Amino acid sequence: MEKFLIFSVIAYIFGSLPCGVWLGKSTKNIDIREHGSKNSGATNAYRILGPKYGIIVLILDALKGYIPLYLASMFGVDGIYIILLGLVAILGHTFSFFLQFKGGKGVATSLGVFLFLMPKVVGILVLIFILVVGTSKYISLGSVVCSALLPILAYFLPVRDTTTRTPLIMISLIVGLFVIYKHKANVERLIKGKENKFNLK
Repeated sequence: MEKFLIFSVIAYIFGSLPCGVWLGKSTKNIDIREHGSKNSGATNAYRILGPKYGIIVLILDALKGYIPLYLASMFGVDGIYIILLGLVAILGHTFSFFLQFKGGKGVATSLGVFLFLMPKVVGILVLIFILVVGTSKYISLGSVVCSALLPILAYFLPVRDTTTRTPLIMISLIVGLFVIYKHKANVERLIKGKENKFNLK
């Protein structure tokens, strides 16, 4: 329990790091929260700072979810505790104390968390995301579809530790619903046909 508490703090701090905001200010003197969707995540960074920096933010935000779990596992944290650490990292990203407890929508950090917990599931979801975004040009639609499929794939596909299957399914459901909720404004714009399409350039 002591290790779990220590790594909970580490996971929250990692998750809270506002990579997109810091990168925008340090490279182009731009606060991406004041432009575009006003979100601090990778998609808005891509639109405002450009493809190179958007991809960097995506990787960094994913690492915020992966690294704390990897470090915790090296110190013997496992089972339900490692799963809960993933949830803490995601909450850190969406409620960052660096940003007055505001933040991104949790997609990239969730990617990193579940890449550690369920790599096969993530591999399939990445392919589905690429297919959805490639055909529709809506990143938000890809995120929502993958969030909805996350607990379903967690139920059917092999996981790293079979003893944690039920907690993994539950956390997958919670995270999936949470990410969809964070995209509620995007869903409304999609329904009205007013959502911004993804431009690869």
